Order: sequence, then C-alpha cells, then structure tokens
Amino acid sequence: MPSQTIQWFPGHMAKTRRMISENLKLVDVVIELADARVPRSSRNPDIPKLCAARPRLLVLTKTSLADPVACDKWRSAYQSAGEKAIFIDSTTGAGINRIYPAVCELCADKLKKWENKGMRGKKLRAMIVGIPNVGKSSLINRLTGAKKAKVEDRPGVTRDKQWVATSIGLDLLDTPGVLPPKFDDRVIGENLAMTGAIKDDILDTETLAATMCERLMSVAPEQFCARYKLDAGSLEGREKWELMEAVARKRGFLVSGGEVDYDRTAAILLDEFRSAKIGRITLELPGDALGAEDAGTEDGDATSTDENCEEDGDVPPDENGEEDGDA
Repeated sequence: MPSQTIQWFPGHMAKTRRMISENLKLVDVVIELADARVPRSSRNPDIPKLCAARPRLLVLTKTSLADPVACDKWRSAYQSAGEKAIFIDSTTGAGINRIYPAVCELCADKLKKWENKGMRGKKLRAMIVGIPNVGKSSLINRLTGAKKAKVEDRPGVTRDKQWVATSIGLDLLDTPGVLPPKFDDRVIGENLAMTGAIKDDILDTETLAATMCERLMSVAPEQFCARYKLDAGSLEGREKWELMEAVARKRGFLVSGGEVDYDRTAAILLDEFRSAKIGRITLELPGDALGAEDAGTEDGDATSTDENCEEDGDVPPDENGEEDGDA
C-alpha cells in the first residue's frame, strides 16, 4: 500500500491564526509549546511570523514520554542556535518552575520600564500557542493548580481562547491548537499522527501503525522488540506490514481463519507508543533529514475541515487600565 499523505486543517484553525494575530497586542510574550518526542515536526512554521512582534519562549512538553538522551541533544542544538528553550513535563511537574524566570528574562526591558514607572508587581501576560494535543491545557492547569482548562488525550479539545490567571505572576491567554495549512513533508504528518496531534478518525490508522513499526525498528529496535517479545534478527529487512503482523501474532490478535486483526493491532500499537509503554522514544533528532521527496499527492490522503468554532473571548482586566501589552 502507498504511504498516506496526511493533511488536517479544519476550519477553526484558520480562525485561530486570525485570533493569534489580533490578540498579540494584548500580551507581553508568547510561549510556544512543542512535543519533545517530535521537536521539529510539532512546531508550526507559521508561528514565528504570526508572533514576530513579541519575544517567544519555546517550551518542549511531554518529556516523561521522550528519550532523555535525545532531549539533551535537542537542548544543545537550541542553545547552539541561540534559541531560548526549556524542557518540561506537566504530569510530573519537571521543569515547570523554570518557565517564569525564563519569561522574565525575555521581558527584562519591559519589567525594568514598569519598575521605573512605579508599576512594579504588574503581571506579565503570555499567549500560549502550539499544535493540537501538545499539552497547552495540561500546562495551564499545572500553573494554576486547578483544572482551569479541559484536558483530553486527543486533539481539538480547546476551540476558543480563554484568559487564565496564575499564582506565578503570569496571566495566560490559551489558544486552540493550530497546524500549518499543509505539511510540506510526508514524515512531519506521520510524526504528528503517531503522537496524537491529528484526529485518529480521519486517518488510515492501520497504515499509520505499520509505518510506525518500521520507524520504531529504525530508532528504537531494542525497545520495540522487547515490548512485543520479537526476535530482532528475524525481523531484519522485513517491510512494515510484516513487522505489524509479527506484533499481532505475538499478541494473539487474530480473527477467524488465523488472519491478523489489523484494526485491533493498530489501536494497541498507537496507544502503547503514545503512553510510552513501548518506551521513552523520540522520533527525530537534530540534523535528521526529512522525507520531502516523498511529499505530494498520493493515494490515501487524510484531510478534514470543520467550520464550527467560536472566536469570541474576554480580555482580562488590567489593573492599570491598559489593553495593550506595552505600557
């Protein structure tokens, strides 16, 4: 079967892009979230342009699911590139206490100006942006110490902006997840689908799971084989559907006649990868070549649109009566 070219840009994402542009003047800094398992693929390339008027902090989430060695490599890569980036996990709380100091460092000039004007103690405002299911709501709930934002392990839960006050000196503007209108590289779409940033119900999950087996045999063969009790030597050179079949037969996922139950096998594989039951795995490293030559029109395109979305949201009160993020 040909690889599917995955595209997902529902109607509310176009509205979110406008929402980000229109509300940028209300904040002092942008916090861009990305998934530590796919640091490159999970960054919307449009964000730098949309948020160019404000300093931006990159926060890599879900580190408890990612390979710690790979996280160190990405940390070094960002440092070498001069990009401010921190790694956190909203479930364990790791790295959360580094967010506010990093924001203050980026906003040092503004804070100094406020202090000179006798406005010391004024809260900074930050806009949270990122792709769907990257952990925006989980981070907000961790920072507020309460369930201020709805959290589900599926994309597209947040559909409107909302202001949330925290106890650490930040007011947060949460925005819905937004993907680029088109993925220029097939591998990016696959990475996002594997990590749960794209709705499963628009995907050919069986092909996706088979592709993931092939990828895991490349990036984490020991963990993959250990989880499913496979002999790595006997699988060398096997194509992706054979790898998936090996998993199914080991787990006994068969239907009448001894045929493989691909639907059930796909569901288990995707769930166990996303929950790190296979292991803490990162799918891409700094300097990895992407598969741009494979992008383009192929059979099995996955696309979706959805125009149902509300855009309105309240602007938080400013104790100094100012609406713009600049004093």
